[in-house]
Amino acid sequence: MKVFLPGGAGLVGLNLIALLQQQHPDWQLLVVDKKREAVEAGRKLFPAVEFLCEDLTSTSGVSWPQRLAGCDACVMLQAEIGNTDPSQFERNNIRTTEVVLEQLKRQAIPRLVHISSSVVNSVATDLYTTTKRAQEQLVQRSWPGVVILRPTLMFGWFDRKHLGWLARFMQKLPVFPIPGSGRFIRQPLYVGDFCQVIQSCLEQPGLSGSYDITGLEQVSYISLMRQLRQAVHARPWIVHLPIPLFGWLLQLWALISRQPAFTRSQLTALTAGDEFDVIDWPGIFSVQPTTLADALRITYQDPHYSQVVIPF
Repeated sequence: MKVFLPGGAGLVGLNLIALLQQQHPDWQLLVVDKKREAVEAGRKLFPAVEFLCEDLTSTSGVSWPQRLAGCDACVMLQAEIGNTDPSQFERNNIRTTEVVLEQLKRQAIPRLVHISSSVVNSVATDLYTTTKRAQEQLVQRSWPGVVILRPTLMFGWFDRKHLGWLARFMQKLPVFPIPGSGRFIRQPLYVGDFCQVIQSCLEQPGLSGSYDITGLEQVSYISLMRQLRQAVHARPWIVHLPIPLFGWLLQLWALISRQPAFTRSQLTALTAGDEFDVIDWPGIFSVQPTTLADALRITYQDPHYSQVVIPF
């Protein structure tokens, strides 16, 4: 099988590559991603995989549309999660999807697995949420028989933005701030389990429909941070800050960093109080789920971990 992975140099893509290379070493994988540092890291980690550092919104002056010839499936991974430039959400979540869908049809690629997000069912109304909803609707209208997966917050190897970034923060600084009480419910999903779900989708050509892939363990944000602190052997002093003050500090940070790891809109989503439905995805996709404690240990205590994250 030849599989196209647009946006495949991120958290899910790199973990999926690691899994597929182990389980299906004869499969060909084509990754297209515009983040140069991520593509270079992917090339070093997976020399047998074809990585192209190209823009998915463009079909001229790039090679990726022609490289799709002969592909059997596409796992659509590209997404803008957090950015201080609002236009990037429309560009990277909507426009890229329109272009990729057009090229998939032109090359008559038969199978599509779209990675959506649990935020399509959220009460939040930020740019990430609204553009992910629009992206999913676009895919549903354009591709009968598509498989749509909606994961909750993910963590694991190659995590540069979520728990991975927070883990590095804990290891570097003596104080770790928590917004408000920190009792917001989280349903974290281990990316290794999610990649097994994707693999199952690729192995079952008759599968279709939408599936909410929710972390099976509910945990408060403050409890999750304490477990993370223990997993990385860090000892920062946890400090609770009023949510308005925390939000103001995030705004200040956004003035300094063009792509902050945590934005005010993400803070709003964190404190929105979402609790997502849980289906029997382990049974549907034949996956043995990893406990939260084991997943944190695998992620942050593996000797390879320091080699696969961007330094703080």
